[in-house]
Amino acid sequence: MTHIYGIKSCGSVKKALQFLDAHSIVYTFHDFKVTPVSREKIEEWLKKSDMSVLLNTKGTTYRTLGIKNLSLDENGKIEWMGNHNLLLKRPIIEYSDNLIIGYDQSHYEGIFHS
Repeated sequence: MTHIYGIKSCGSVKKALQFLDAHSIVYTFHDFKVTPVSREKIEEWLKKSDMSVLLNTKGTTYRTLGIKNLSLDENGKIEWMGNHNLLLKRPIIEYSDNLIIGYDQSHYEGIFHS
């Protein structure tokens, strides 16, 4: 089963959902605003991805919270992401053994058509 995490109002999430729908890929959608992900889930993702990919340092939430100025270690960053899921880059897709972060159509085509 494919699981996609994000928020419905995010442009990248909308594009990812449209891609999956257009390619008849069945998925479940997990909205961060409705059901936040746990620290444990974030740690699970970090086993398959790098912190620099998972933590959205370009987003409004990152700037608004002033995370850049906190000099956090990895544990501190995980704590913040667990408390503020909007710090996670979106979408996050669990597909088979893959963890796909962000939206890149050509990357999606390579993964979902193989």
